[in-house]
Amino acid sequence: MGQSLNERQRKVVNRLLDGFEGKLTNAKWAALAKTSPDTALRDINDLVGRGILAKEPGGERSTSYSLAV
Repeated sequence: MGQSLNERQRKVVNRLLDGFEGKLTNAKWAALAKTSPDTALRDINDLVGRGILAKEPGGERSTSYSLAV
């Protein structure tokens, strides 16, 4: 079985499941999880690698993410 989510990941994924308004970006993740942008990016990249989050097309500096379907 796969690794479980850390507390920050669980909090933000639950927020997405509850109907997050707008686009999820690295900065918004950092604010929601009360963590640094570097830690937020590591959390996001981990979830993208596991197929839980997907990177939205477009946006170079303002990359956004959504739950993978």
